[in-house]
Order: sequence, then C-alpha cells, then structure tokens
Amino acid sequence: MLAGGAQYQRQSKATLLLPQADPVLSTSQLGLSATWELDFWGKYRRGIESDRAAMLSSVAAYDSALVSLTAGVASAYLNIRTLQQRITVARNNVKTQQESLRIARVQFENGETSELDVQQALTQLAQTQSGIPGLESSLQSTEDSLAVLLGTTPDEISARLSEPAAIPLAPGGVATGMPRDLLRRRPDVLQAELAAAAQSAGIGVAKANLYPSFSLAGSFGFVGTTLHNGSISDLFNWDNRAATVSGSFVFPILNYGRIVNSVRVQDATFQQAVFNYQNTVLQAQQEVEDARAAFTAAQETLATLNDAEAAARRSVDLAIVRYKEGAADYTTVLTAQQLLLQIEDAQASARGAVPLALVSVYRALGGGWQLRQGQELLPAPVRKEMKDRTNWGRMPDQGSSLPIPEEEPQGKPGEAHAH
Repeated sequence: MLAGGAQYQRQSKATLLLPQADPVLSTSQLGLSATWELDFWGKYRRGIESDRAAMLSSVAAYDSALVSLTAGVASAYLNIRTLQQRITVARNNVKTQQESLRIARVQFENGETSELDVQQALTQLAQTQSGIPGLESSLQSTEDSLAVLLGTTPDEISARLSEPAAIPLAPGGVATGMPRDLLRRRPDVLQAELAAAAQSAGIGVAKANLYPSFSLAGSFGFVGTTLHNGSISDLFNWDNRAATVSGSFVFPILNYGRIVNSVRVQDATFQQAVFNYQNTVLQAQQEVEDARAAFTAAQETLATLNDAEAAARRSVDLAIVRYKEGAADYTTVLTAQQLLLQIEDAQASARGAVPLALVSVYRALGGGWQLRQGQELLPAPVRKEMKDRTNWGRMPDQGSSLPIPEEEPQGKPGEAHAH
C-alpha cells in the first residue's frame, strides 16, 4: 500500500521546551507498507474456494433462467400455432354448418321439413361462431406473452405470425432415448450443488478462526521535517529514510465460544444446502418422468383422435345424405356435426400437446442453456450501454466463458479442494 501525508503544527511559545525553538513544525512522509497474514489453516484458500463456487452458482442461475426463457418461447409459439389451428377448425365447421342451414331452409321452403330444423341449424351455427372470438382473444394474449419473452412489441409478433402455419411435429422416439444422467447438466441442479460446495468451504473458513493467526507487517519510506533545522525538501534524502518491521500473533481465546458457535451455524447452513440439493435432484427426476409420461400420453391421444376424426367426418357426410333423402331428421345431422367439431378441436389441441410435452421433456432435462455457448454473456447493445456508464473493463464479457465443472471434487465439509 502506498501512503503519504503532511502535517502542519504551531505551538504557542509558552508551551515550547526551548525558548529558541521554532514554534512551527512541518512534517511530511511518503512510503510503502505491506501486511501479510500467513495462511497456515487455509482460511483464505477456502474463502477463495467458496467465492469461486458462489460465482459459478450465479452462472448456473443465469443458465437456469435461460432454460426457462427458451422453454417459455417454444411453448408460446406452439400455443399460438395450436390456437390458429383451432380457429381454422371452427371456421371450417362454420362453413359446413352454413351449408347445412341452407339445406334445412330449402327443405323447409319445399315443405319437406318443419321450421324446427331451420332453428336448430341456426342455433348450432351461432353456437359455433360464438366460440371463435374467445379463441382469437386467447391467440392475441399468447402473442403478447411471446412478445414479452422476446423483448419486442406485440405488433411485430402479430405481423410475423399472422399467417397460420402447421403445428410443428415432434419425433416419436426422442423422449424415450434420453439418459437420466443428463439431469447432471440441469442448471438448477448444478446451482444447488455449487451452493452446497460454497457453503462447505465456508465451514473451513469458520474453523480456521479457531486457531491462532500469524501476520507480518513492514513499511519503508521517507520523512521530511523542519525539526532540528531540517527542511521539507529533504524528504527524498537517503538519510531521511525510515523502515519498520513487525510481527503479530492473535489467538482469540476469549471469543472461542462465539467462534465455535459460528462454526456450528455454518455447518447447519451446509446441511440445509445439502438437503436443498437432494430435493432439487428429486424434483428434477419427477419433472422428467412426468414430462415423459405426458409425451407418451399425448402421442396416444392424438393417434386415437385421428381415427375418431375420420369416423366423425364420415358420419357427418352420411347424416347429410340421409337428411336430404328424408331418411333421417335434422337431429341426426346436428349431433354428427357437434361431435365432429368437438373431435376436430380436441385433435388440434392434441397436435399441439405432443410438441408441448416434448418441450417439457427438454426443459426437465435442462435443455436450452447451451444456446449461449460461444456467445457473449450480454447482448451487444446492453454491454455498450453499461460500458458507456461505467468502466467495466472486460468483466461483462468474461462470464460467457466461465468453466462449469462436469463433476465437483468430493471431500469432507470444510476441506479445501484443489482446482
């Protein structure tokens, strides 16, 4: 440490020991000082280890947020395409029901049926049309949510996704072939593990305070003074040099009980971190198994609805033919069309549920954080704005290449690990 200072002092003549002495005394000094504490018990080594694990834990937290963001964007997009498909289904059914209404009116005008058929057709048509605004409202709300996730305006999302497109297909065998050890790469699991590692090293820091500490201190510099006919300008004369060397020994005997209790607190906090890590792993396994089960169920549901949709469509065609021929009343047509609408709407939802379940599988396995590999941690505009305000040096860029260990060294709590 570089230190310097100047002092000006004036005494009254009544307080001078020698009457002929100058009442004005000026002193200046400039020098270097250093203090070094010997790290016998590993207090500083374990402190560095704890800080490093805490830093990596914060990077894992960033990756965990990135996983959630990626899954949220994918889910919102799939929901948009699913809602568009459901709206298309509803509008197609409106056209079919409008044609049925036309047939019912023709039959009524020719005296072949009663007005009841016309009113039933009108009721069914109005009911189907009434469901479309709700779907459109849900579509707009989902587009707004996607805009927030992407950091853009709803108008831009609406413009880019205004044209309906097919719901993305999901490979059939993806979820069943993923090994469970991929859970080790989940950022939240890694974050909990690193938090426990940081707390484990914190026990070592607290234990080191139980033992005596040894430190060395030294200083070297120059002193200039007006005492004894000296001059401030003599500050850098070699004869005015000053040096000190000292050593200290501290053994906190009187605070021993307090330090022991602080070690116990650190150990209890470590045990809490271990339980949190174990619970995080269990929750991760549950999420993976739930997502896999949902993916399989969605595939089976879609396959069943595909068969049901074909049968329901054929039933509508046959019901309309029989109604035209007078072999069936309009209730048969009404029931067939209502069933077709329900099945087609459920089929569209099931088509979206399959890739949505796959997104849940990837999210449960920690997929998505890999997107930042090879890229800067912060977007270029954000990084520039921060650097314009504050001299960050290279700090905002260093986080993108932080090494996240595949496996943490094993050891007892409080022991230092070599990295």
